[in-house]
Amino acid sequence: GFNRDYLPEFEHKLHIAGPLAGRRLSNFFILLLFSVIIGTYGILSNSSATVIGAMLVAPLMTPVIATAASVVMGSKPRVLRSLALTLGGVIFVIIASILLSLFIPDKTISFTHNEEISSRTSPGLYALLTALGAGAAGAFISCRDEISDSIGGVAIAIALVPPLCVVGISLQAKMWDAASGAFLLFLTNYFATLLAGSLVMILVGLDRAAGKPDQTRIRQVGFRVFIISTILLIIPLGWTAYTGLKHLKDNSIATIEVEEWLEGTSYEVISVYVNDETVNASVEGSGDLNSLEQLEDQLTLALHHPVSVELHLILTLVENARSP
Repeated sequence: GFNRDYLPEFEHKLHIAGPLAGRRLSNFFILLLFSVIIGTYGILSNSSATVIGAMLVAPLMTPVIATAASVVMGSKPRVLRSLALTLGGVIFVIIASILLSLFIPDKTISFTHNEEISSRTSPGLYALLTALGAGAAGAFISCRDEISDSIGGVAIAIALVPPLCVVGISLQAKMWDAASGAFLLFLTNYFATLLAGSLVMILVGLDRAAGKPDQTRIRQVGFRVFIISTILLIIPLGWTAYTGLKHLKDNSIATIEVEEWLEGTSYEVISVYVNDETVNASVEGSGDLNSLEQLEDQLTLALHHPVSVELHLILTLVENARSP
């Protein structure tokens, strides 16, 4: 169970209060600024190691765990303060990342070839399962002083700041779909952490250690919000997973059709990408090609809807071999 002797230290770690509250609050936002700087430029440079560094520096997980703990302990004022700090942190990260992404030498941000961006704009159900596990681990580690050194790994697993950095980068680039996808990932991590974290805290006996049995209404309302929000997130996450699989299937079908269309020529497929009713194909080679209308007809039949083809040719020079 939860060690009652650890309760004062546990509350002190999670909640910003007391005579040093101002200093702790300024430390929170200074660390958050550092994590946004590291995370934003790490994402823009497509550096996984740098983004991991931002996750370790970011303090945003603390008020999230504090929210779950406050619900379990039945403290409405602490729930509201933790929610306010989390909301302030979220707004701070998004605005800061928008401003930071303005000051980059290369203004052309690739949202398809940058894995640090693309991996956070289309979350699926696996993101929810991962966040549930990470939230449970974060809560358990927070409740055990002897294993608190492991909290860094949980910060990496939960990853609250990088998705928000992608939101800011996407908003600055006017990529609304990418921004909404990254914010969906943040909400997934946030509510899954609250739900799994609060359940673990109940299991380890935090509610009993707090000794406030008369405040069960706060717990009931909090759990309902966590459960309903997590269930509602399954809908867009499931749809994203479905559309992602369908997109992969369409790309595979289109690639096969382009390869068949190129049979008998010297051309080879470089890439094929299906974007709604347009198929972008890049091929490399030399010589003549079959008619583009034939390819469009093949793709229309294979994909079961009318498509137009944007063909990008990469011409190679052919040297005529001479006999000695």
